[in-house]
Amino acid sequence: MSASWVHTGYAQRIVFGPGSVERVGELCAAVGMRRALLVTTEGRGASAGAARLVDAAGSAGVSVSVFTGVRPHVPTSAVDAAVGRAGAEGVDGVVSFGGGSCADLAKAVCFAAEQRAGPESPTWADRPVLPHVSVPTTYSGAELTPFFGSTDEATRRKRGTSSPVLAPVAAVYDPVLTLDTPPRVSAETGMNALAHGVECAYSPTRSPEAEALALSCVERVASALPLVVDDPADLPARTAMLEGAVLGGRCLQNASMGVHHGLSQLLGGRTGLPHGLVNALVLPHALRFNLDAIGDMAARLGTALGDPSDPAGAAARLRERLGLPATLAECGVTADDVEAAAEASPGNGNVAGNVRPVSVDDARAILTAALTGR
Repeated sequence: MSASWVHTGYAQRIVFGPGSVERVGELCAAVGMRRALLVTTEGRGASAGAARLVDAAGSAGVSVSVFTGVRPHVPTSAVDAAVGRAGAEGVDGVVSFGGGSCADLAKAVCFAAEQRAGPESPTWADRPVLPHVSVPTTYSGAELTPFFGSTDEATRRKRGTSSPVLAPVAAVYDPVLTLDTPPRVSAETGMNALAHGVECAYSPTRSPEAEALALSCVERVASALPLVVDDPADLPARTAMLEGAVLGGRCLQNASMGVHHGLSQLLGGRTGLPHGLVNALVLPHALRFNLDAIGDMAARLGTALGDPSDPAGAAARLRERLGLPATLAECGVTADDVEAAAEASPGNGNVAGNVRPVSVDDARAILTAALTGR
């Protein structure tokens, strides 16, 4: 770690525990919401959890308009629709309910409000124009961070946007809401949380707190995620896994991602594969690429993953233990997809910020290894 670092603490409340969805209303009211846009998927919008959320908001005097147009990788058409709905409804806050795409689309709505407010670039000391309360049901970490990804449908390019005022002002983690999250979705998004911890642990921009949170995230996720997949109704396992996701989201606030997440973004935006699944398949190969550049952090990550001598192998074995595919090829990814993502990699900020310089040939080699398993 560099002797110089910067750490930003966001004005953010985290409420954790079974039944905590009942507190959504008080959190919305506390930040001045009276008319909220609930950003979610059709399935989540029709769930009992959504009904409880809307009732909790109403009991605190907050009316809710429900937008169910969330789609994976946040295509620009979904952003346009949600932004238009927020403007038409005259909302003064946003609530996201669901996975990472729900949180990201909510942040896109907030970003549009910031742009309408004026040309000045917000700083870490500013308050958001539209406050955002997030209620995650997966393990993505997006519910805490100040950045989001969206996909241009014409070019199939996924890009990231960030602003210090985009971090949700509150996040509600209710493990009960995750009980109906399918095992496959839990496995994929859990591997995404794990990858956040891995890359944050050796990020060149990490603060000491981010490093500590990252290692704790990796250890907790590696322990809890197999239990969740084995028995999705295991509430203690779900609770431990959700705690790991909190740690992963928190460490992201003061550390940058690297080649792993950058390539996963590029490939996911092109192919439409779930972000967590691409993360799971690329992680061992990206980690192996970085091993020579991270010093003793390799053994520390290996310890957290269960094998101090082979952290990349441990990550691959965890993916196998969860029953996820072994290669990108099994998921329909082609050599052309790999080539397109590799060629686009120099323009990706995460790739550029990797702990070790990444050439187009390096990016191609990492993705080819993930494509073939060799």
